[in-house]
Amino acid sequence: MTVIVRDVRPEDAEGFARVRRAAIPFMLANAAQVAFDWAHSHPDAHARPLVAEVDGEIVGTSQLRIAHDAPEAGVGSVNVYVHPEKRGLGAGTLLVRASEEHLARHGATTLYSWVLDEPAFRAFAERHGYAARRSAHFLRLDLTSADLPPLQEPPAGVELRSAAEFAADPRPLFVLDALTTADEPGDVGAELTDYEHWLATTWNHPLFDPELTTVAVVDGRPAAFTAAQTDGQGRYNTGMTGTDPAFRGRGLAKLAKNHSLHRARAAGCTEAFTGNDAGNEPMLAINKWFGYEICATEVRHVRTIG
Repeated sequence: MTVIVRDVRPEDAEGFARVRRAAIPFMLANAAQVAFDWAHSHPDAHARPLVAEVDGEIVGTSQLRIAHDAPEAGVGSVNVYVHPEKRGLGAGTLLVRASEEHLARHGATTLYSWVLDEPAFRAFAERHGYAARRSAHFLRLDLTSADLPPLQEPPAGVELRSAAEFAADPRPLFVLDALTTADEPGDVGAELTDYEHWLATTWNHPLFDPELTTVAVVDGRPAAFTAAQTDGQGRYNTGMTGTDPAFRGRGLAKLAKNHSLHRARAAGCTEAFTGNDAGNEPMLAINKWFGYEICATEVRHVRTIG
């Protein structure tokens, strides 16, 4: 069987999402989301999604981009996934090679990649020159059987609102997102400065659920939030949970997330997923308090090129 690596076509969205769901089922992926991401990639990211194909069937995918929003230049990322039933055909190697060549042409000198913490995947990364760095966990919560913590009334001066209530002017949520993203644990920093791009790619993203996204507002100012994503198939994911540094230590993020989870279950969601940097002990403790359990771990790998 001959493996062919090529650029994606519009009709590849479902096949691309299918491989993602099979290879990494702890993340939401559907055709609408995949097509949206392709159409709304920032031009400075030089994103070039690729697929590996065997006899007309998509068996592997690659997501690659320049981290245009990082403070330092020359940083890129490449994440390759191959369908579990199609491994061993060479698709992964061809995807990595094509991805690296593209990113190098656009100035990348440091490449980051997430790799599932399993011997075969880590060995694959090492063979291609990638060295292990920090770890992160995927966590899962069964909403059909979990005993969520009881709902609590917000303290005096605090109000809980859905993101949908900010539809007329989401800018305050953009400001809060930028504040919390700036100090999120990670190898590559990010600075949210482009409000219009945030509107197009975050606020209007097909997985973003403004009704379930919950915001803690203090004296009229958004202070903490938990961003909800849903796929319409009963799966809920926490895209981001954060607190304005000026309001930390008051339990506002936990309060917002608890209300969001209760509302997600009432809306018919059956599974909740989230991700945590392995070193973020405070957030891991919060998620364990909710009943989340670690279902997989991935390791950030890095390679220098050029």
